[in-house]
Amino acid sequence: MIVVFKYLIPKNYSGITVFPFIFIRNKKSINDVLFLNHEKIHLKQQIELLWIFFFVWYFIEYCIRLLQYKNHEFAYKNISFEKEAYKNEQDLNYLELRKIFTFLRYL
Repeated sequence: MIVVFKYLIPKNYSGITVFPFIFIRNKKSINDVLFLNHEKIHLKQQIELLWIFFFVWYFIEYCIRLLQYKNHEFAYKNISFEKEAYKNEQDLNYLELRKIFTFLRYL
């Protein structure tokens, strides 16, 4: 389910996914198939980790990457969940072929 709610989204981001919702900053993103595919990959990751464990893992990995790289943007882009989503967002058939826990390949 897609919800337009710009006040929840940090300024430099287009959306946030919290199962079962994809929150987007503006209505234009509804037509952005690559963006939506990216967010749907996150939905799948969240289902695999029973939602709460996704966010715990995400936060811990972000903190580790931030200590490692000392740069927010670089830390964010190197989180395994984000690496999987960014690498595969252009493949609109990716979710049909994706194996369970694929994000582990990007650690």
